[in-house]
Amino acid sequence: MITETNRLILRPFTEPDIPALFLMNSVPEMLTYIPMEPFTHEAQAADIYHNVILADYAKHGFGRWAVHHKDDNKVIGFCGPKYLPEFNKVELGYRYFPEYWGQGIGYEAAQAAVDTFQPKFNIDLFIALILHGNQGSEGVAKKVGMSLFEQNEYLGHKVHVYQREF
Repeated sequence: MITETNRLILRPFTEPDIPALFLMNSVPEMLTYIPMEPFTHEAQAADIYHNVILADYAKHGFGRWAVHHKDDNKVIGFCGPKYLPEFNKVELGYRYFPEYWGQGIGYEAAQAAVDTFQPKFNIDLFIALILHGNQGSEGVAKKVGMSLFEQNEYLGHKVHVYQREF
């Protein structure tokens, strides 16, 4: 476990989470502001787990974390840091299943993640890349103390870059 709140546990992804990773990357509503094509096979999620998530954990000591809902006893999304070499900075990223939107989960998980950045991982500055129009994600970024730093491009899309320093 990385950290927890009253409702949530943030922990490293494990192999049994691959089906949830598949859903996070195939549910159309979850991908509205994500510049990628939806997954069509669970093997794509297994590839991300083995070759991206585990690689980030090994290389940086951190990476995207599973957000486990205590009452529902299941993974409902992800939240956590990822080093982006294109920006030479750590990004706070988050994504949740639509049935959990509007319940304060995004802020709750993001704040718990931010509270662990400095003491556990020595992350002193982090960013969030948010596609234009994603007001929900911008709201979460602002609530955890981030402010608009610049507009840029990422993967061929215009993004707002939010930033926070400790």
